Amino acid sequence: MDVSLSAAARQYVAEHLHDDPATLALQARRYPDLPVRELVQQIQARQKAKAKLPAWAANPDLVFPASLSVEQASSARTAAFKAELVAGARVADLTGGFGVDTSHFAQQVGEVHYVERNAQLAEVVRHNLGILGIGNVQVHVGDAAAWLREQPDGYFNWLYLDPARRDTADKKIFRLADCEPDVLRLLPLLLRKAERILLKTSPMLDVEQALQELGRVRRLWVVAVDNECKEVLYELGQEAAVDPERLTINLMRDGREQSFRTNRTREAKATPRYAEPQTYIYEPNVAVLKAGGFKSVGASYNLLKLHQHSHLYTSHTLREDFPGRIFQCRAVCKYDKKELLAHLDADQRAHVTVRNFPDSVADFRYRTGIREGGTTYLLATTDLRGRLIVLVCDRLNHHPSTSSEQQ
Repeated sequence: MDVSLSAAARQYVAEHLHDDPATLALQARRYPDLPVRELVQQIQARQKAKAKLPAWAANPDLVFPASLSVEQASSARTAAFKAELVAGARVADLTGGFGVDTSHFAQQVGEVHYVERNAQLAEVVRHNLGILGIGNVQVHVGDAAAWLREQPDGYFNWLYLDPARRDTADKKIFRLADCEPDVLRLLPLLLRKAERILLKTSPMLDVEQALQELGRVRRLWVVAVDNECKEVLYELGQEAAVDPERLTINLMRDGREQSFRTNRTREAKATPRYAEPQTYIYEPNVAVLKAGGFKSVGASYNLLKLHQHSHLYTSHTLREDFPGRIFQCRAVCKYDKKELLAHLDADQRAHVTVRNFPDSVADFRYRTGIREGGTTYLLATTDLRGRLIVLVCDRLNHHPSTSSEQQ
């Protein structure tokens, strides 16, 4: 099965890479000698991949599958992070997909097996691996469980799975038992064939429920990119940890990383101390919150909490290593339009975040007339006495990210 593109096809894709796919499809008759429909799919997939797979999207010799496979693929940064977690001589990616994770595993491990039941997608990956000069991957087409049963027990150091998270109606699903393949059913087989299992799940999946259902978790990672939670990874082995470590990582656009670790015991033992807003305000990143580090993150950095349910912290002394956004507080205001506008420039712009606050960001903007933008940050929350307050702040550890959030 030849999936490569002709020179004319590659030229068409390169010339129209930034054009609207729908418009290109309507102009197909202008190119009777080219499979324009398939090439428009290539363009559309590359456009979707530009942000998370920039090097692949820019490579004219690579072939891209249907856009859904690209949407479900890991980003280059999260794939590189996962590759750092595995070691040994032999790894198998049992849910191969577009092959992004496989290609990164191949940079860390001597022998990698890619398994995919979609023959055409597997052929695309085989082609792309050749273009990328990756020669230590064996491509297998077929059912992952059937293929795995044929392999010797204990043959792999690691098995990796990223189960499909869509049902037959193409709706997102978030229960392990509803994913394909069913990891819970396959777990005994997986543990016979490998020392370790690395399981990727949707960030929407409940961590506590997954830990209970899997039962063999040694540790887990919550991975965010630019403060957007992307995936949760579980390491499984023959024996589970009594209280698995929960490691969080926020991969930021400027190349920095924020990390934090906690577990159920440390979180339960953490006793928050409360205070009115002080000089600095801290907002944990989404990975910390997803891992359940609501109290332990404050205890670890010796910070004071504004309210039991606000998950905002404060201090007089700056903690630059805090895993989240850091602000310097200029003023503490009532939820009052006139008082807030007095702290803004004439354009009346600010970034707004609400935490433990009755109004949404949209409602806040409607009531105050404050538009998005500018350099001022407004954190609307509740203080330790139960009063609604708005913190007028400057951002200290700025990096490009979503400016308005609600939780």
